[in-house]
Amino acid sequence: MKDLLIIREGDRVITSLFDGNELIEVQFEDIEGGELLGRIYLGKVKNIIGNINAAFVEIENGQMCYLSLDEVVDPVCVGTPHEGALRVGDEIIIQVTKEGTSLKAPQATADFCLTGRLLVLVHGRNVVGISKKIEAAEERIRLKEIVSPFVGEKYGFIVRTNAMLCEEEVLRAEATHLLEVYEKLVREGVHRKTFSLLYKTEPSYIWEIRDLGSGDIDRIRTNDREIYDSIIEYMNIAQKEDVGKVEFYEREDPPGLGGLYNLKSKIDDALKERVWLKSGAFLVIQPTEACTVIDVNTGKAVSGKKGQQETFFRINLEAAVEVAKQLRLRNLSGIIIVDFIDMTLEEHRELLMKKLREYCKADRVPTKVVDMTKLNLVEITRKKTRKPLAQQP
Repeated sequence: MKDLLIIREGDRVITSLFDGNELIEVQFEDIEGGELLGRIYLGKVKNIIGNINAAFVEIENGQMCYLSLDEVVDPVCVGTPHEGALRVGDEIIIQVTKEGTSLKAPQATADFCLTGRLLVLVHGRNVVGISKKIEAAEERIRLKEIVSPFVGEKYGFIVRTNAMLCEEEVLRAEATHLLEVYEKLVREGVHRKTFSLLYKTEPSYIWEIRDLGSGDIDRIRTNDREIYDSIIEYMNIAQKEDVGKVEFYEREDPPGLGGLYNLKSKIDDALKERVWLKSGAFLVIQPTEACTVIDVNTGKAVSGKKGQQETFFRINLEAAVEVAKQLRLRNLSGIIIVDFIDMTLEEHRELLMKKLREYCKADRVPTKVVDMTKLNLVEITRKKTRKPLAQQP
């Protein structure tokens, strides 16, 4: 049973995904401030850094965003666009693609996109892309034929995994809706006041419902009437088949909705540096500004046991499962280095890498297990979008 909990707690909303009693994902959102991620602004170029071919673009409240000029192909600008690259003072429509950190500005793109449950409309690319997870050749051809007529000179579409086997009229309806939003945004956005917010994404809990899809949620529970109403409103528009999965938890007495799932304790555990494994071994997880380091320790797992290499291999396999879980739970991203216990047999190393890739494949965020070095250090990269759990409000 997979349950999605959406709990209002003071000025924030906690969205958590459970598989049985196990916490898989958790996300915090500040109700007042919200997230910059996904928002579209009419920004103003404040500075051009030639040696890295990038610009800093100002949006609301003096916030600066980093914009790579390598990716700026056909920007939507105010007034008549001049020939050549962007200049200081240009007003341009951009979208925030990565949240900022204490040391880095948020990242943005001029190739903004509008995301639906089945499709993503992308400015700047007039092609149809199909999710790699849709593997059947016939289905890929069918989906491309349905969506291709909607492609324009300056925009295209990406067909999401949720669209697999979807009815043609449903796909066409979403493509039409996204196109209407896009045309209005481009038409009216360039006439708005500089630094204006042109488009705001749905709350993060709606993102979760939309991105997980029907097959990945059995029940959606919330303790807030306003949130419940907004979910029902979204469901009636985009996912009518799932309306029956939504439940409003009315009881206010302890332990409350979160208490039923022991949510607070599980979140506290997800913020601890040390993670114990059933064998008695443990992981030490240490995020830094440059990367995250995960160290696998034998702990109590090898005391008095024979067959040391077999024991090390078994512990590493157990650790691989937990590493994949922790990346998703803590929303760790960027470069991750895992220091597994040294193994002398090549077949053990190869099997460990194979299993680790299988476990990471289940992650909804693109995660790549790169390689194992001669020092048994495994390199992993995970796409960075939202802030890691430890940095959320």
